[in-house]
Amino acid sequence: MGAFNRRNKRVSNGNVTHLRPFRHNQLRGDAGGYGPHSDRDDADEHDDVVFVRPRHRGIYLLPNAFTTAALFAGFFAIVQAMNMRFDVAAIAIFAAMVLDGMDGRVARITHTQSAFGEQYDSLSDMTSFGVAPALVMYEWILHDLGKWGWLAAFVYCTCAALRLARFNANIGVVDKRFFQGLPSPAAAALVAGFVWLVIDNKLSVKDLWMPWVAFGITLYAGLSMVSNAPFYSGKALDVRYRVPFGVMVLVLVLFVVVSTDPPVALFGLFVVYAISGYVLWAWRGLHGQPGVARVRDNGKGS
Repeated sequence: MGAFNRRNKRVSNGNVTHLRPFRHNQLRGDAGGYGPHSDRDDADEHDDVVFVRPRHRGIYLLPNAFTTAALFAGFFAIVQAMNMRFDVAAIAIFAAMVLDGMDGRVARITHTQSAFGEQYDSLSDMTSFGVAPALVMYEWILHDLGKWGWLAAFVYCTCAALRLARFNANIGVVDKRFFQGLPSPAAAALVAGFVWLVIDNKLSVKDLWMPWVAFGITLYAGLSMVSNAPFYSGKALDVRYRVPFGVMVLVLVLFVVVSTDPPVALFGLFVVYAISGYVLWAWRGLHGQPGVARVRDNGKGS
């Protein structure tokens, strides 16, 4: 206490240094203050240090609530796989996919997009569509292959992380009508759909070929995420505007097909989608068109 007195002075090696009065959350400038541009005779280099309380910013509740629900579904899938309930785990991954598709559309419709929501959505996707499918597939059958099984699961998980990082880096660069590489929800649906299909139809998982089929599907889904093949995104379809009557008929037929046998129908649909990107890629290559369309963003990106 001897270094300070009640007149706001500090004694150091016999010298007296005047401390400027503390102004909470305020930086005073040239108009008679103590800021870095002050012309007071007794101001020194320490007068540039100020203490500013960070401003608290809120987040949008509705879209982030859907993202949280998708994250919960992915975590629930992992827990169910640990409990050997693989069919429930696969259904939870599909539920996460539906919820993940809703949060972005809700944010666009309600004009509640934010940088926080984008980052939170990517972290949720990594859990629900990167970690969860890899662990479910490994716990279900890939562990029978030893090191080859966990290597396939790790390749899938790593490719999901790379795909999400590339997606965030290419926002505003790649044509929004197409994804560059298989989107992570579709890759997760391909893996989880295979698990659900085999369990629901009571196919024998003890056959010699079954673990290797799962091995191939896992690697295909993972490597497709980091490919340059263009996959239709569906973002051009805006639910706020009118559509032809035939679109409603097509939606009705899709509901009927899926409801008849969900495991077979969903797995078949995502198999077709997982192949469509390579078909389009080959068609563009034969016609001399670029594989992935890029847009000019007028200086907002590269």
